[in-house]
Amino acid sequence: MKFAIFRSSEAEGAVLAHTVHLSSGVLKKGRVLTDTDVAALTDDGITAVMAARLGPEDVSEDEAARIIADAICGAHVASTKPFTGRANLRAVPAGVAVIDRERLIELNSLDEGLTVATVPPFQTVHAGQLVATVKIIPFALSRSVVQTAEDLLRKSSRLVTVAPFAARTAGLVITRVPGMKESLLAKRAKVIRERLEDMGSNLGLHEVVTHETSVVCDAMKRHAAAGHDPILVFGASAIVDRGDVIPQAVINAGGEVVHLGMPVDPGNLLLVGRLGDADVIGVPSCASSPKLNGFDWVLARRLAGLPVGRAEIVAMAPGGLLMEIPTRPQPRGG
Repeated sequence: MKFAIFRSSEAEGAVLAHTVHLSSGVLKKGRVLTDTDVAALTDDGITAVMAARLGPEDVSEDEAARIIADAICGAHVASTKPFTGRANLRAVPAGVAVIDRERLIELNSLDEGLTVATVPPFQTVHAGQLVATVKIIPFALSRSVVQTAEDLLRKSSRLVTVAPFAARTAGLVITRVPGMKESLLAKRAKVIRERLEDMGSNLGLHEVVTHETSVVCDAMKRHAAAGHDPILVFGASAIVDRGDVIPQAVINAGGEVVHLGMPVDPGNLLLVGRLGDADVIGVPSCASSPKLNGFDWVLARRLAGLPVGRAEIVAMAPGGLLMEIPTRPQPRGG
């Protein structure tokens, strides 16, 4: 591609670099100049324009954006028709965006004229939401750059996919201690129900029981027998050790504590376990607020069928410092 100042009389077929206002109208940036445009420029006394002339080894900005966007699109993602070198990718169903972060950085390192931006990995997205955008900076990319990008993207699964939410029926066990207000218990049930419904699932059996290991154990067994998945346990008191009430109840019910705690704040005191075929999530107290917290990240991934074990939870540390929840009993500010 040759980018330069061209004599207007010799600019036919070139791509106009900047908008030109004429007495007869406007020639917009990105326009491929015709013989009529050249005549209009000459009639207005404009003798030269800045433009780009593509060569045989160049791929126009829109075509390059289309090719790369199509190669990026994975399951449940659709690309839009390119315009001015930009192609957008949107989620088809609601779910969780899965991004190949390392491959994304590698792709953006190929050439300064090729840029691809995405939402953060594992962000919850709604149907039709923008999840990525391809923007070609110049008016064309060399065919070799486009080919290299395609080869890179073929090396693994698609760069951007969406894991769709599957409709599930969750069970909820809320524990109480003497003196707890009914309004707090009702609020906790309400925010959990709303979270589930926002992700296409629903709340089935909902129990309020005393904060005792044997009682919680029996409640979880009832939920497992009813086929609820996940089983959410919202404790009256935060989980502070594997020997605490809720982790011990999981074990006594015949389940497994997969991981306790997470490097996400709010949300540090979360438990992930299994009971038969069902997930068990010990809900941190910050989930009493509808504001984003670590529980949302774990719940969304499991409802989308994505793994959440020790490795996945540890990897949440970068970006895990979320907005403070003012109503927390012990806010960061002391």
